[in-house]
Parts: sequence; structure tokens; C-alpha cells
Amino acid sequence: MAIIPSLVNRLNASRINNIEFFRRNPADVQERVLTDLLAKAARTEWGRKYDYASIRSAREYQSRVPVQDYEDLIPYVERMREGEADLLWPGQIRWFAKSSGTTSAKSKFIPVSSESLEECHYRGARDTLIVYMMNNPASRIFPGKGLVLGGSHAVNKYSNNSLYGDLSAILIENAPAWVELVRTPVKKIALLPDFEQKLNLIIRSAVNANVTNISGVPSWFLVLIKQILSSTGKEHLIDVWPNLEVFFHGGISFKPYRENFKKLIGSDRMKYMETYNASEGFFGLQDDPTCNDMLLMLDYGIFYEFIPAEMAKSASPPSLTIGEVEKGRNYAMVISTNGGLWRYMIGDTIQFTGTKPHKFTISGRTRHFINAFGEEVIIDNADKAIETACRVTGAVVTDYTAGPVFIGIESKGSHEWLIEFEKAPDDLNRFIAALDDTLKSVNSDYEAKRYKDLNLVMPVVRPVPAGTFNSWLKKQNKLGGQNKVPRLSNTREYIEDLYKVIGL
Repeated sequence: MAIIPSLVNRLNASRINNIEFFRRNPADVQERVLTDLLAKAARTEWGRKYDYASIRSAREYQSRVPVQDYEDLIPYVERMREGEADLLWPGQIRWFAKSSGTTSAKSKFIPVSSESLEECHYRGARDTLIVYMMNNPASRIFPGKGLVLGGSHAVNKYSNNSLYGDLSAILIENAPAWVELVRTPVKKIALLPDFEQKLNLIIRSAVNANVTNISGVPSWFLVLIKQILSSTGKEHLIDVWPNLEVFFHGGISFKPYRENFKKLIGSDRMKYMETYNASEGFFGLQDDPTCNDMLLMLDYGIFYEFIPAEMAKSASPPSLTIGEVEKGRNYAMVISTNGGLWRYMIGDTIQFTGTKPHKFTISGRTRHFINAFGEEVIIDNADKAIETACRVTGAVVTDYTAGPVFIGIESKGSHEWLIEFEKAPDDLNRFIAALDDTLKSVNSDYEAKRYKDLNLVMPVVRPVPAGTFNSWLKKQNKLGGQNKVPRLSNTREYIEDLYKVIGL
């Protein structure tokens, strides 16, 4: 196994030079990325529609191609999934990453080309390892194994021409054979669709392995860690895996979970490294362990644009390139990728903490949402759930807001809903069940997180007295006019403020 760290060290030198180059020359590198993308896609149906062959600058590209969202791409995606080639990207796209919809669709199916796999997602994974080893030259993660906890969807066959699954499942399925030597569990277990069965088999196969690093979403890993400790009778995870040294995490904010991980792992030497990897692409990684921001990765076949967040919903929002952004301002991120996404607004907002190099933090979403556990519940989901629950129980709702109840040492996560009823439901438990069932039916990620109560348990609904929300708005000097109660939040800020209004 000595070949692995030796290989990493050889890769390290040349790749670090490449990273340093785009840190110093961000605009030049991004211009080359756009030129390359347009040239490769010029003969596709999309490229011919916008005459990519004649585009000579980013400004021309922006003026000719409109900003897109998933609904704009659905007709193309459906044709691609049936096997049509050369639509958004050259050749036939066989893989589609399934994620929760940010529009009226229950799920999105993001095209994943061979180029986006190799030049973006896998390059991001390799760079994460290279940067970690550079920052920790005494690391002993080799010859130990990395425990990778992927998503809850296996690889599925859509037609004879395409397959879909969680991005993590796609990455595991297409990884080179040598990865099996340094990863646990084996592919057969990692791709199981039954998450409860997967956890049990992971525990059985991994507790006696020399696990030195773990990778995944924090909320899922808390579930796994608790079950490992319960199964082994150990107090801390470091007692199970004494050589464990780093958690590569992403997908959701780590802030609410950091203290729980420290307590459950039980090691002051444990390191944490954040990555920003989505179905649409690998965007950033934490290159400085002393800071909580990430480095925007500019040579992964992704051309970035940034719309001031407050203008993201306007008809023709201004769009800035990498050389035009400012520190401290929130931007909605727009991407053009080697997977065939063109001026695609992914829904995330970021804030730059520095330029040259471009360092950033994820500041939120372009819409209100709850994504504390990777469930991506949006207002459209919530409104449909409230409507159905009212219809089933005869209730009438005046106002509501919802937020997360974070996973604790002895408790699982859930959602808490504060609801002001004009007419109370005839059965509150039936109202809660209808709310929960509707969310499952319209949001596949919420449905996955609620599976057998492994990560999320049944939501909590707390009726509040009449006038609560108006009193809260008045306290915020937002009573009347266009001011509205925020329906969803990824924090407990609004819920705790409302508790103060009603004296709880």
C-alpha cells in the first residue's frame, strides 16, 4: 500500500502548481474555460441554437444566452434520458444525478457527462486529498481506509439508454477499481437502496477495519456513529478506530453538528475539511484548515457567473464574471458546465471572503428553505403540505413558519412547525400525518431522510395563539405593507423569536 501515498505525493507537486496558477490568474483561467466549453458544444442542438461558434467573449455569451433554471431544461433532459445525443453536450449522456426539485418538480435529474465525472467531480475528490496531504504532511491516512457514506438511492435504470441515482452512487459506481483497496464499505454494500440495511452492513464490515478518514454528509454520519457506538459499547468513535484523523464533509452546514462530532469522536486531534460538491458540479474545498471559507475551484470545466442575490429574481439580472465580484456581497451563483448546463442558476448564494484567491462561504439559497439534513424542503413543498393537511382535517391556517430541530447526542432531527390556526384541525395528529405524507410525496430527499425515522423523525406542530405572527411582525417593525412571515428557515432564529412573543 506504500504506492498510494507515493502516488499522491507525485500528483501533489504538479497539481498544486496548477491550483496556484488559477489562484493568481482567475479571470484568464475562466476565459479559457468558457472558450473551451463553447467550442466543444458548438455542434450540439443547444450550441447551434445560440450559434456558439460565433461567440467571442463572455459579454457576448451573456447577452445571447438567457439564465436558465431546471424547468427550462426539462424538455432537453427528458429527451436525453431517452437516449438522444448531442443536445446540451456532445455525445450521449447516460448518467443523471437525482436530487430534490427546487421548482414544482418532485425531483431533478441533472445530466452527468463523462467529462464532468472525470474533470470535475473526480478531480475535486483528488484535489481534496492532495490539499489535505499538503496541509498535513505527517498524515497517516494511508494505508488505512476511508469510510464513505453515500446517499440513500442506488443506481437505477431509467431506460435502455440511461441510469440515475444519487450523485454519490454515480461516483461510487464509476470509480476506478483501485479505489476499492482504500475504501470501505465495498461497492455492493455502498450501493444498497435500503439505508437501514446499508448501515447495519457497514457497521458489521467496518468496525474492525483500520478506518483513518470518513466522508459524507454530517447528519447522516451522526446516525451511523451513534449506531456504531451502540453496537460496540464504546463511548467514543476514536475507541473504535484509533487511527481516525479526518472527516471530509459537505452537503449541509457543519455548524450545528460540530460540537456533537467532537463529543462523539472524542479526539482533540481530529481534523475537519469542508467541500462543496453538488449534483451540478464540484465547486470548492477548504484549503486553509485555520479558516472556515473555501477556495473556488476555477479549472474544473465550470464557467462561473454571479448575480447580486437581491436581483436574482428580476427579469434580466446583471451578471458578473469572476474578475468583477466584490468581497462581502451575496451572489446567486450561475454556472455553465461540461455536463451541459448553460447559464444555470443552481439556487445557492455565496459570499466572497477574498479575491485572488477567490475564497467564499455558502450564505444560503435564493429561496427560503430547510436543508439542515439534506432534505431541501422549499416553500412550494410546504404550501402543498399545509393545503393537504387542512383539507384532510378541516383546518384553516392563518400563518406558519417552520425550521429544524437539530440532531443531538440522544435525539434525532426533525422539523418544528409553529402554526396559527383560524380553525384548529379536528385531529392534530392526523394533521401532522397528512403534512408529513405530503412532504414525502412531493420531495424525494425529504422522503429519503424520513425513511424508517433513521435521520428525521415525525415533524412537531405547535399551535400558537391568535395574533402571534402579527405581534412578531410589529416587534420587527414589519407590520403591514409587503412584509411577510418567513415560511421556512434553515436555522431556529424565527422560531425562537416567536417563542419570546408568546412567552415560552
